[in-house]
Amino acid sequence: MWKTTDPEESFRNKVIWWSAIIVGAAVIGVGAYFRLRSPPPAPAQPAPSPAAQQQSAPLTRAAPPAPVIQHPVPAQSGPTASVQLPTLDHSDPTVLDALTRLAGRPAVARFLVPKTIIRHIVVTVDNLPRAKVAANLRPVRPTPGQTVVIRQGRTTLLGSGNYARYTPFVKVIGAMDMKSLAALYFRLYPLFQRAYQSLGYPHGYFNDRLVEAIDSMLATPQVQQPIELVQGKVFWQFADPKLEALPAGQKLLLRMGPHNAAVIEAKLRQLRQLITSPPGSSP
Repeated sequence: MWKTTDPEESFRNKVIWWSAIIVGAAVIGVGAYFRLRSPPPAPAQPAPSPAAQQQSAPLTRAAPPAPVIQHPVPAQSGPTASVQLPTLDHSDPTVLDALTRLAGRPAVARFLVPKTIIRHIVVTVDNLPRAKVAANLRPVRPTPGQTVVIRQGRTTLLGSGNYARYTPFVKVIGAMDMKSLAALYFRLYPLFQRAYQSLGYPHGYFNDRLVEAIDSMLATPQVQQPIELVQGKVFWQFADPKLEALPAGQKLLLRMGPHNAAVIEAKLRQLRQLITSPPGSSP
């Protein structure tokens, strides 16, 4: 396919080529001049002293230090310590069985996506402090129903009826024993760590990232209700640019409503305490 030549670009190309030719000719001419003059050989330089050699030796850069683990997970002990974990790609049955015992079969069947569970949990946790969470990689099913809004003239508000969409899920979390959840997390932690490293963090530590995600959600600002919305290209967005720029986890809590958010935040504080306590301590 033929392309139309820009006159300015053609002029710049000619200037560049002619400059290169002139510089090349100058280099060749200077080289020929010095060859014709045949200057006498330079006197031999004395060999550098060992001290000079040591000073001129290239410096070897030290390898970067390994990242410091801020919240180490305690080593497993007791009956579960000798239980061999499945591989990450074959861990779904083990995780499903454990979560069913913890939360009950109806809750697991209703809310959990039963495939690639640990990988999806890890991806979601890693994305919560970021701008967006990949919807197709969430470990829980989408919240049923449509966003409930209230229209007041030209203003659209997030309706309080929208909060009820999240209530069944929040009830399950509110009834969950965080100590049992933390114990299950510790037992399966090698699988979480492998999944996290496979995301592109070969030296990362998933428990530290989980604490960061929890801290981010606990920093969700208190917002005056009701919240004004604007229609985005596909979904409703917060009209206030500062709210819309919040991390994904914080915006999720705002969409849940104050009461539901308070339940989730209380459970997150409990979980954070359990997963950051020094090994051997009893939080």
